[in-house]
Amino acid sequence: MDYKSTLNLPKTDFPMQGKLPQQEPLTLRRWQEADLYQQLLHARADRPLYILHDGPPYANGQIHIGHAVNKVLKDIINKSKLLEGFQVPYVPGWDCHGLPIEIQVEKELGRPGEKVSPRVFREACRRYAEGQVDGQRQDFERLGIIGDWQHPYLTMHFQAEADIVRELGRLTVNGSVYRGAKPVHWCVDCGSALAEAEVEYQDRTDPSVDVAFAVVDADELRHRLGLAQTVAASLVIWTTTPWTLPANQAVAVHPDYRYQLLRAGPHTLILAAELAAAALARYGHPDAEVLAEFPGVALEGLLLHHPFLQRQVPVILGHHVTLEAGTGCVHTAPAHGQEDYEAGLQYHLPVESPVEGNGRFRADTPYVGGQTVAAANDSLVALLKERGALLHFEKIRHSYPHCWRHKTPLLFRATPQWFIGMERNGLRAKALAAIAATRWIPEWGQERIAGMVAQRPDWCISRQRAWGVPVALFACAHCGEPLRDAATFERVAQAIAAAGVDAWFDRPDSDFLVSDAHCAACGHGAFTKVNDILDVWFDSGSTHAFVLERRPELGSPADLYLEGSDQHRGWFQSSLLESVASRGRAPYRTVLTHGFTVDGEGRKMSKSLGNVIAPQKVIDQWGADILRLWVASEDYRGEIPISDDILKRLGESYRRIRNTARYILGNCHDFDPVADTVPTERLLEMDRWMLARTALLQEEIRVAYGEFQFHRVQQRLHHFCSVELGGLYLDVLKDRLYTTPQRSRARRSAQTVLWRILAGMVRWMSPILSFTAEEIWTFMGPRQEAGVFFAEYQSLPLPADSEALMARWERLLALRTVANQTLEAQRKAGTIGAFLDAELHLYANSDWQEFLHPYAGELRFLLLSSGLHLHPYAERPADCLDSLPGLAMTVEASTAAKCARCWHRRPDVGRHAEHPLLCGRCIENLAEPGETREIC
Repeated sequence: MDYKSTLNLPKTDFPMQGKLPQQEPLTLRRWQEADLYQQLLHARADRPLYILHDGPPYANGQIHIGHAVNKVLKDIINKSKLLEGFQVPYVPGWDCHGLPIEIQVEKELGRPGEKVSPRVFREACRRYAEGQVDGQRQDFERLGIIGDWQHPYLTMHFQAEADIVRELGRLTVNGSVYRGAKPVHWCVDCGSALAEAEVEYQDRTDPSVDVAFAVVDADELRHRLGLAQTVAASLVIWTTTPWTLPANQAVAVHPDYRYQLLRAGPHTLILAAELAAAALARYGHPDAEVLAEFPGVALEGLLLHHPFLQRQVPVILGHHVTLEAGTGCVHTAPAHGQEDYEAGLQYHLPVESPVEGNGRFRADTPYVGGQTVAAANDSLVALLKERGALLHFEKIRHSYPHCWRHKTPLLFRATPQWFIGMERNGLRAKALAAIAATRWIPEWGQERIAGMVAQRPDWCISRQRAWGVPVALFACAHCGEPLRDAATFERVAQAIAAAGVDAWFDRPDSDFLVSDAHCAACGHGAFTKVNDILDVWFDSGSTHAFVLERRPELGSPADLYLEGSDQHRGWFQSSLLESVASRGRAPYRTVLTHGFTVDGEGRKMSKSLGNVIAPQKVIDQWGADILRLWVASEDYRGEIPISDDILKRLGESYRRIRNTARYILGNCHDFDPVADTVPTERLLEMDRWMLARTALLQEEIRVAYGEFQFHRVQQRLHHFCSVELGGLYLDVLKDRLYTTPQRSRARRSAQTVLWRILAGMVRWMSPILSFTAEEIWTFMGPRQEAGVFFAEYQSLPLPADSEALMARWERLLALRTVANQTLEAQRKAGTIGAFLDAELHLYANSDWQEFLHPYAGELRFLLLSSGLHLHPYAERPADCLDSLPGLAMTVEASTAAKCARCWHRRPDVGRHAEHPLLCGRCIENLAEPGETREIC
């Protein structure tokens, strides 16, 4: 007889190999054809909303691995919320205006106004952005991201542009927007001011100079300091930007620091006392004589000679002066520094920048007219030396602001710009309060953004470029104040909603201004149209208005904003400031940040190092689910390493999860969950224990998803498949599944729990392994839900005796662990070939005897041995040590024959004439109802 045919061997068409690069596009096509996103919204129409608002990537170039991390994290969260029963609308978006697109279009058409008109240039920018959006959208969809890809938001949509102008109108009408000539970060290559978020710091080499500013009136200095005689003295400043000296208007000292008047060789100098020794050493006069010591406030108002220009400049007081380096006397050029500007306001200093937007000095600037700032550095150092004002010169390496696009050094220069005032309407204080009311993940994000907002200057929102939403303001021709009229802004917005931003630039002022319009500040009625465009951070910072508030399926504030940690100074901050300024609250309840990708050695990815890993390559080689598994497996709060080795390891983890699902499907091929499910109270004890364990695991996974700890989900899922199932439950279950009758209670009990495990696993993995979860779902047969993403967490019935059950099985598993170790040692020693060749002898004290007695008949199945014999503890061999306290163990090779059907070695093999190759248990299992099992 062919006894193999009497076994219940696994049967399934679910493939062992996923072939994800080939199969995932087919699944994606089915989702698209079925309009899965809209189906999900409809299915959850009456459920509570969970809104994750998508921060817009820039519509330029292919997506990179950082984009993939960001979008996959968002998708994992959204799908985990689907499991919880929420309605989860997700509207992806793109940032479509700004310089990177202009640069690409300029390569083809040249600058606007030169070879092509600004209107034609803007049209070309719009077409370029549309093409970039289409390419990125395909890549994002390929990752398995569910969202409204057919109706994304674009900052260049006419309605979006109109609403951005409406937001500008809100802030202008409430007084937040003003015009000023303040110093801003200026990129010569961009030809425009930059936002704080567009500035990055790199090391560079610059000249470091100590320059003497001679006191104009020596008698006044003598009186101020109470000197016995008049001395010709100089205050010494230190700077690494000699090119800013033509704009010098003052020298700042700290009112409370101690300063010294020092005779140093041929010079008499004024320096901060704490910095004097280091400065004098630089000048070659370490042994200077102290003539007087005094607080900085004693110098306020003292006039100094500019070192090379025909003007006098005052000594002013400033709390921004530090003792970290230099001389304690700070060169002050209000046109070239934020702190200089603020100090200058208090003393009504002129804000005059001789440097033009191309990075060259005006032609009429003495000594350096027409020169670049780099050339001027050299010229001015030579001039200072010639004038005897240069006390020290050297080259130093220091951190300096650079343009994030061109990687070129920036200028800090004053230009007429439009600003949102941080102190207007209490914006700074309100923003800090909104930060405190928001949940930040990780928690350090709160301190980081609060520190930035507390220190940041006013927000420069104007740019001198062509492609963007206009700064749709009419400035008074007399006083420069903007027209603060809501009706005018609404007329502009309606025109832009109909025709796009061209409406502002092309239509006459009379289409927007009423005939009796007048300036509220001065009463004049003549206005000039502003032709600047808005900072793109204002565009994206307004998405809460034109996306969350405009789209009927969404709402504001959002439950979550999620982006990279650089967005504390970018989108998180611009969104916060715009929303607080216009609505008095943050646009989000929670903000989550992730780190940046590095290679396997922790190095930043760069083309020069050759360590860039493109998501498209990962998908083509491994499949999107492996990339998604990688994202989930890393603690994204820090740096996120990726390498071929990491992906290979994750491939092994994926196969373990996939093959666990395949094994369960194969062993449940004849199981009908409606007709064949065994009630919880009639399950075998091990099955009840595993059901309880599965219910507890599900709760762990729910908590991990809720806390955005996806690496914990991945770790627990992998451990469950490889250790708790593969290394234990499925290992023990195999005998029962294969050898007991098909419809027996013993087998149906196992299948009941296996089915619930699979039904849980497929849900738990769906936010991460989306394609694979959907594939498994289709092999589970007809289901009430149309697909895995329609399913919520299943209700797993906990056995009534769960607590006692868990305690008993903790003890049984400890026994199994030491039994495995003992059997493995004997196998390696050659005493046995396989575990089923062994018989175990347990020598147990009274406590163990009482505990093991109910299990004695089936314990061999748990311990994977052919026989198990329980003896009194006193009978243990003299050389047999305890395996567990109160329990010793020995192993002997079984002398019994091997059953041809179950492979157990049993003494009753051969006793049945009709089936001489079988053990008595297998003979019983050839027909229903089969053997009786209660434990395992």
